[in-house]
Amino acid sequence: MRDELSIQDRLYPDLPCFGCGPVNERGLRLKSYPGDDGEIVARFTPWPEHDNGTGFLNGGIIATVLDCHSAAVVTHAADERGLHAFEGALLPFLTAGIDVRYRRPSPLRETVTLRGRLLEADESRMTAAVELWWDGKVRAEATALWKRWRPRD
Repeated sequence: MRDELSIQDRLYPDLPCFGCGPVNERGLRLKSYPGDDGEIVARFTPWPEHDNGTGFLNGGIIATVLDCHSAAVVTHAADERGLHAFEGALLPFLTAGIDVRYRRPSPLRETVTLRGRLLEADESRMTAAVELWWDGKVRAEATALWKRWRPRD
């Protein structure tokens, strides 16, 4: 998408996450980038294995890429605020909840666009809104709550 490093490659290059982990050879390896308008943007091309059984993109894969794209939104915002991961953690925040809404079928054989923006943020929690777009229409959207990860005794 761009010559610059993705948010994932820059901020969590050792993450093994299935959706967005750069080191997961068998994962989706989502790459997200800051947009010109403050949005975070990614492109995702489904695999034939992501079929929901009726020729469209599987809802679980949609939820995964929305969750992982929200991770890029949140970690980018955390980095801008100087909120880095504590020792022993690969991410400064973890998903505490995600509300996914499916609006229209999503294509299985076309590249889709993911868009995301930060809704709320403080040192202990952040909320991101993310959308999956294709053919000029929102196909799915989610609101994701992320909470600060801290080591426990």
